[in-house]
Amino acid sequence: MGIDLGLDRVAEVGRRMGLLDTPPARRVITVAGTNGKGSTVAMLESLARAHGLSTASYTSPHLLRYNERLRLNGVEASDAMLIAGFEAVEAARLDGDPVSLSYFEVGTLGALWAIAGIQPDLAILEVGLGGRLDAVNIIDADVAVVTTIARDHSAYLGDDLDGIGREKAGIFRAGSPAVLGSRDLPGSVRETATARGTPVLAIGEDFQWHETGPSQWCWHGCGLPADNVSLDDLPDPGLPLDNAATALQALALADVILDAAACRLAFADVRLPGRMQWLGQWCLDVGHNPHAAAYLAGRLQAMPCTGRTWILLGMLGDKDAEGVIGALSTVADAWGTVTLGGARARTAEELARHVSGSGAAVAFQATSPEAGAEWLSSWLSPEDRVLVCGSFFTVGAILAWMQA
Repeated sequence: MGIDLGLDRVAEVGRRMGLLDTPPARRVITVAGTNGKGSTVAMLESLARAHGLSTASYTSPHLLRYNERLRLNGVEASDAMLIAGFEAVEAARLDGDPVSLSYFEVGTLGALWAIAGIQPDLAILEVGLGGRLDAVNIIDADVAVVTTIARDHSAYLGDDLDGIGREKAGIFRAGSPAVLGSRDLPGSVRETATARGTPVLAIGEDFQWHETGPSQWCWHGCGLPADNVSLDDLPDPGLPLDNAATALQALALADVILDAAACRLAFADVRLPGRMQWLGQWCLDVGHNPHAAAYLAGRLQAMPCTGRTWILLGMLGDKDAEGVIGALSTVADAWGTVTLGGARARTAEELARHVSGSGAAVAFQATSPEAGAEWLSSWLSPEDRVLVCGSFFTVGAILAWMQA
């Protein structure tokens, strides 16, 4: 079945699997938000492992292989582990009155079964859609994180930012801290925290970061108990520093005593495919809404380029193409649009009309991301750069094309 928001069905199967009897890990951090979830999870995992903790992380979607979604102690889950999880879900689903589950719910339950099987020190769970009714929310978080809130998935979450904020804040639990990783969250997030008795630590108030030199920064936050903690000479992870600071604060609230040397190692080593990922002249980023596009534009503006900046854009039909194109227009010298297939397909021709409507010219239209990359690779000069963005599907296709 497709997306069917609600926890009753997935919670019932989780109960049959014994997943609701005991926590799947010693500590659980759940991460919700519109943008920045993936980078926050990646930095949390890197930080925890640098501190000697055993870890499990569950994210979505994937770029090339489903295995990317579940990492156990820093390693992608094997096919055998995933299959065993799916079989455990299917057995529980049919044990009694059959329960229908969505693709994401089956994957989430299978991942939680695998995580519970190794009982790591820390499980990091990324919300797939919303928060309150997302499948990962059957597990109580010891620390909840909200990164950013913007308009996305409007067909399911609507366009009202306060309403979206309440959905994201649905992962909060009474007495367990929530870390707010954006300075621009709707008031409904704190209102939900107050109503639920959730203590809040917010960026810019309870924890903060500052640049201290080229590619270096420092962090100030709170540990447990409420001691002030400072870390200096941290390397730039190449990911948003708001999210890096948020990861540090969340880990400090998960009973981890932050060690400066371990944190430096973690930020120097963290890698996240498809997020400001440079492969030669090509920068790949899965950003697909105006908020993410504005961040990308800001990063590129801070990186001088003597040649042209090409935008290779492929987007799904339910995304805000005009908003994304408007945000990227400040750095774009040339545009190429590509067609994405599937139920939510959007053609290169339709995207090109949006680009032309913004006053820019489209250099080419292609029937697929791979075809666009083939065309573009023959026209690039050594001084040019390419930003590939607009969708996980666009970036995943180009990654596969480059590997091939």
